[in-house]
Amino acid sequence: MIRCHLARLMGERKMKISDVLRETGLRRNTVTLMYKEIAQKIDIEALDRLCLLFDCEVADMLEYVEESKTLGVTHD
Repeated sequence: MIRCHLARLMGERKMKISDVLRETGLRRNTVTLMYKEIAQKIDIEALDRLCLLFDCEVADMLEYVEESKTLGVTHD
């Protein structure tokens, strides 16, 4: 699964969703879905604007985590 660290990045900078909307011009729905980590897909342009705003790399925003690690499943 892909984890989105938008909420963490915003928290580190004490930013609200409205701040991100104002700075990036993105739609509220786009930012909210990423913030809550329930987005099904992410537009490259949105990701580009967020990385520019937070002065970060894509890897700082998104992280791949093995499904079994998130579910607490162990492999024998």
